Amino acid sequence: MSKDAIAPEILAFEDALLRSLEHMAPPQPEAEIPEPLVARRGRPVGSFKPNPKVSTTIRFDQDVLEALKASGRGWQTRVNDAVREWLELQPKAN
Repeated sequence: MSKDAIAPEILAFEDALLRSLEHMAPPQPEAEIPEPLVARRGRPVGSFKPNPKVSTTIRFDQDVLEALKASGRGWQTRVNDAVREWLELQPKAN
């Protein structure tokens, strides 16, 4: 469609719109996310767990450790659960 076929009102509106856009401020760089909104790993500050886990070092044979890690995320929790279950099956000492 040629400019001659467009209604003069449309052309005037288009010109006014383009002029108004020229006066707009250039786009601002993307704002940084404020610190409190950044996702943090781990337990939230101030939270309390009745029986917190304790960090320790344990030595496994290499093939055992590789098999545990190959089972995917949460392997340490599964080892903890297995040891707890084993302990429950042991006779209680008087």
